[in-house]
Amino acid sequence: MQDIAIVIPARWASVRFPGKPLHLLAGKPLVQHVWERCREARRVPRALIATDDERIAAAATGFGAEVILTSPDHPTGTDRLAEVARKLPDIRALINVQGDEPLVDPALIERLATELRQERALEMITAASPFGPADDPENPNQVKVVLDRAGNALYFSRAPIPHQRESGGFCAARYRHLGIYGYSSAFLHKFVTWQPTDLEMTERLEQLRALEYGTRIRVLLTEHFSLGVDTPEDARAAEKLLDRP
Repeated sequence: MQDIAIVIPARWASVRFPGKPLHLLAGKPLVQHVWERCREARRVPRALIATDDERIAAAATGFGAEVILTSPDHPTGTDRLAEVARKLPDIRALINVQGDEPLVDPALIERLATELRQERALEMITAASPFGPADDPENPNQVKVVLDRAGNALYFSRAPIPHQRESGGFCAARYRHLGIYGYSSAFLHKFVTWQPTDLEMTERLEQLRALEYGTRIRVLLTEHFSLGVDTPEDARAAEKLLDRP
């Protein structure tokens, strides 16, 4: 089925970790691990790497990936994805898997694809997992999301939401947002014409622009939580997990 494609954005110019996509983990570039995991999602047979860097493009071509070169001037990752959508007019929807997620769950990718196929009016979908007792909901780098009764996002925040007035206990309505998205191509074309919104700029979360413009964002719940690689320390931790049998 070629109606949906997986897109893995990969940029060289990471502030905290320059050259991150080509950092070697267990003998392979980070972005290759992500691509190989995506290829395990059999219901979405097309997975490609979108990059603005010739070094990443050459490496990706070398290990057999399809590559799309994109502009280096995009203000957001969603703008980059919209360029990919314009270059793939035969694809109805895209699933965006971050290029620093070497342990992304192929089954979760397939669940997003299934929802997009079954509900063709759905414009945007993402995922979240419950916080565990050892997790820190106060960490602003871990985005939180609260849902309505239909499983759609009410709000995303870097702050702990909802606020718990009474001490003690655990708020079951609070989930940790996972950075995987599915979009209809038509929605991407529309999204990039909208001006950034106040909530988006305050929280530095692009998905709030979609909510402010009235988009329904479906949120799939999963127990899976993959370690993202933001720093060299994260890379070492991920490598240990990849080395496990």
